[in-house]
Amino acid sequence: MKNELLKKIEDKTIVAGVVGLGYVGLPLAVEKAKAGFKTIGFDVQSAKVDMVNSGKNYIGDVVDNDLESLVKSKMLTATTDFSFIKDVDFVAICVPTPLDEHQEPDISYVRNSTIAVSKHLHKGMMVVLESTTYPGTTEELLKPILEEGSGLKCGEDFYLGFSPERVDPGNLIYKTKNTPKVVGAIGEDAAEVISAMYRAVLEGDIHTVSSPAVAEMEKILENTYRNINIGLVNELGRLCNKMGVSVWEVIDAAKTKPYGFQAFYPGPGLGGHCIPLDPYYLTWKAREFGFHTTLIENSMVINDSQPEYCVDRAMHILNRHKKPINGAKVLMLGVSYKNDIDDYRESPAIRVYKELKKVGAVVSYYDPFVPEFKNMYEESGKSIPALTPEVVKSYDLVMVTAAHSNVDYDMVQKNAIAIFDTKNVMKNIKNRENIEVL
Repeated sequence: MKNELLKKIEDKTIVAGVVGLGYVGLPLAVEKAKAGFKTIGFDVQSAKVDMVNSGKNYIGDVVDNDLESLVKSKMLTATTDFSFIKDVDFVAICVPTPLDEHQEPDISYVRNSTIAVSKHLHKGMMVVLESTTYPGTTEELLKPILEEGSGLKCGEDFYLGFSPERVDPGNLIYKTKNTPKVVGAIGEDAAEVISAMYRAVLEGDIHTVSSPAVAEMEKILENTYRNINIGLVNELGRLCNKMGVSVWEVIDAAKTKPYGFQAFYPGPGLGGHCIPLDPYYLTWKAREFGFHTTLIENSMVINDSQPEYCVDRAMHILNRHKKPINGAKVLMLGVSYKNDIDDYRESPAIRVYKELKKVGAVVSYYDPFVPEFKNMYEESGKSIPALTPEVVKSYDLVMVTAAHSNVDYDMVQKNAIAIFDTKNVMKNIKNRENIEVL
């Protein structure tokens, strides 16, 4: 089976499948098709499937013309019918892994996708999970489901592995194609073949590890590392504020050291699909072993409370202008979770939005990338249509909560009564009489 699959990869006669056509799955499907592998995308949302089959792009990291040409040439198709799994030789599962209402892993999307694959699994097939999850998922959850659903034996009839997605929306340098990939699989043959498949598609290095659990833990480490360091600077920022010291200047000075230091910056909290969520997967799994991840949990407490801290700071700024926050008009600049993207999943800015409303503020937002957001933290909202001097003047406080580059911050500074810049995006503006920085 190994030699046969390696030959099919070399000849590009492998038919690839991708389950989940979101921010991870669609770019991966596009790259597989561009590499010369006929690709089928699977998704339960018919709207996404219809858009793909019409050549209409909805993911920022996908080039519109690439998608359109691949669909026209029939190298890429999409369907809601999972029976077509029978036609693929390689399938990557790229579905969400959110937290439930108890802040514990919700692996229902992974489980349901694996069940759907198992019903049509065939001999000589490769299955790879890319969704971020707790260590042990591939071997403890996927393997039994696939074997029981298909009657096939892992390692003998099919190969199973884990290769964590690495996607940084808005990154102008690293995309799916050129980002190094980690692969862990059950058995040496599976690791060799799955790694070969990724090498045939991607330009980034492929680093093969000894097991899926290592690859799963590696992904958690990547994002927990960032969570902890962001928690450190957020806490340091609170202390610096009390001491009258600029944490931003401190960080800029520290990063002049050419070794042993990497700069992280404070902000209104953590956002996106990974960094705010992944540590919860690890702490949940750690409890199975009677282990408490104290340092990780403490960083999560700090980062999770950052939106409330920002609202508290906003209250103090308004108070100095003899304005109570109850009834104050607040304009937020940016609700996406990072600059220059339209992704608002787990955005801390929306938590700030919610907390401001909770204390009675009259809140509006302007975001040229997010004209509307829905059902995030039980909140929905629409951006004001334009940012003009007259609009800025009409608000008691302007809060910068996303560092978008297409906002005229000079105009904002000249017309705002008070500004709370949680991203230090206005650092180069000389007149700072009405600017307070996080």
